[in-house]
Amino acid sequence: MSSLPDFEGWAIFAKVVDDGSFAKAADSLGMSQPTVSKAVARLEKRLGTSLFYRTSRQLSLTPTGQTAMEHATRILLAGRTAEAEVATQAASACGTVRITAPMSFGLKYLAPLISEFLDLYPGVDIDLALNDRVVDLIAGSFDIAIRIAQLPDSSMRSRRLCAVRRPLVAAPSYFERYGRPAHPRELKDHACLIYTNLANPDQWRFLHETDGECTVAVTGPVKTNNADVILPALLDGKGLALQPEFIVWEQLERGELEEVLPDWRIAQIYLNLVTPPGRLRPARVQLLLDFLSERLEKAPWARM
Repeated sequence: MSSLPDFEGWAIFAKVVDDGSFAKAADSLGMSQPTVSKAVARLEKRLGTSLFYRTSRQLSLTPTGQTAMEHATRILLAGRTAEAEVATQAASACGTVRITAPMSFGLKYLAPLISEFLDLYPGVDIDLALNDRVVDLIAGSFDIAIRIAQLPDSSMRSRRLCAVRRPLVAAPSYFERYGRPAHPRELKDHACLIYTNLANPDQWRFLHETDGECTVAVTGPVKTNNADVILPALLDGKGLALQPEFIVWEQLERGELEEVLPDWRIAQIYLNLVTPPGRLRPARVQLLLDFLSERLEKAPWARM
């Protein structure tokens, strides 16, 4: 015997009893009469007993069928209740949304947006995990991931919001003391503040529209897996760094940091909202996706 009950057989059996005939049940269910008859016969074979007395004019339950009908009624009620409750929750703005995001971005931008979202939808709970590592959405049961990267092809669904520039920056005091590099290859003689959560953090690869590519090995006084750690050392003139614009745009506007080698760029990355595969999302997840898209696409550092 199969480990799973024949739920379809139980449901069809109950419908035959309710309608009083195989033909009427088949019509109600949108099935052929042979399909309905086979389902009931399959259930009878599985149970090892007849559920109906059948004649050409009459259909009635056997004593075992009477008992089976009581169970079938409870099974159908439980199934309908489960469907109704889950459908209601999926369609309403309530329940928990699990999100994963990079640490620096999550603290600076996502945290205040979550507070604003909760004001709009108080029935939704947010479970946020901040981590600079790329986590498995399926294994971690996450509804949404914020990824700042050039995404590889995958089965995940993604929504690209904007480009994120990574300028090479330093404080004016650093340039006053050590000068400005005129070419990326000169960075080997400069103090560089290095973000390590990359495939090759000590190798900075620059691209130029006409001069092509230049990769330089860099060293410096700070290495860290969190970009926020780099910012105080940058402002104190301890070195140069490649920083996402969402971290340093305010300091650049105020002149606390200055960009160098603007014609040499690091490969483009993007701000993405990533969700597990599947076309249907609960309303709470879709609402948060739309809210984040609207707010983040308008950020002062967002580039189309």
